[in-house]
Amino acid sequence: MDKSDRNPHNVLAMTEFRAEIGFSAISQVEAYWEGLRGARLMPKRSEIDPRGIESALEYTFVLERIAPGMARIRIAGSHLGDLMGMEVRGMPLTSLITPPCRRQISDAIEDVCQRPAVCELRMSAETTIAKPQMDARLLLLPLKSDLGDVSRILGCFVAHGDIGHTPRRFNVVGARIRPVSAPSTVPAPVKPTPQPEAQRARIDGFAESQKSFETTTPRSDVPYLRLVKPNDR
Repeated sequence: MDKSDRNPHNVLAMTEFRAEIGFSAISQVEAYWEGLRGARLMPKRSEIDPRGIESALEYTFVLERIAPGMARIRIAGSHLGDLMGMEVRGMPLTSLITPPCRRQISDAIEDVCQRPAVCELRMSAETTIAKPQMDARLLLLPLKSDLGDVSRILGCFVAHGDIGHTPRRFNVVGARIRPVSAPSTVPAPVKPTPQPEAQRARIDGFAESQKSFETTTPRSDVPYLRLVKPNDR
C-alpha cells in the first residue's frame, strides 16, 4: 500500500456530487443496491444480477478486500479497461489513482467495509499534452460475501472527457461518506383511543347498551317464609 504524508482526512466535503449531466450511472447503481438491501444493512455479493444494472454495466465493477486498505478488482466493465488501456481484473483499485491520493482511497475502502458506509468520491484526471482533462465520479457500496463478512464492494466509476494516452490516473478532489444503517421496519405500537360508551356500542355490531341487572331484596321486617299451622286455617 502506497504511503503518503498527505492527511487522508483533508478531503473536501462535496454537497452536490451529481449536479453535472452525465453521471446518471452512479445514481442507477446506488438505487439498485438500495433496492436489493431492502430492510437489511446491505445485500450479498451473490444477489448482484447484471441484468438489474444493464444500462450502467460498463461502468460497474466488484472489489474484493484482501487486506486493510487494499482491494483488488474481481469483475469490471469495459470503461475501466478503456481508461487503463489494459485488462484490469486482478489489479488493485489504487492502480487508477495517482500516488499522492492512494492513501485516501485506502481509507475509503476501510470506511466502506468496517463502518460500513457508502462512499462517493469526486475525481479529476492528471493531465499532460497527450492526456486531456477528465472529470470522474467513484461510488463504493458494501456487500457481504458468501461467508457473511463485509469483504466485497460494488463500485461504479464514470469518467468524462477524451481518454487520450493510457493509462489514465485520477486525483481525489472531494469525498462524501455516509454510514449505513438498516431501515426500521417495525412500526411503533398505536395506543387505542378511548371511545364513548354509545359510540363503542355502535361499532361493536350496532348493539344497544345493556341495562345493569338489579335484584329485589325482601323487606327485612317481613319473614321470607311463614309457617302455616293447622289452627290458622
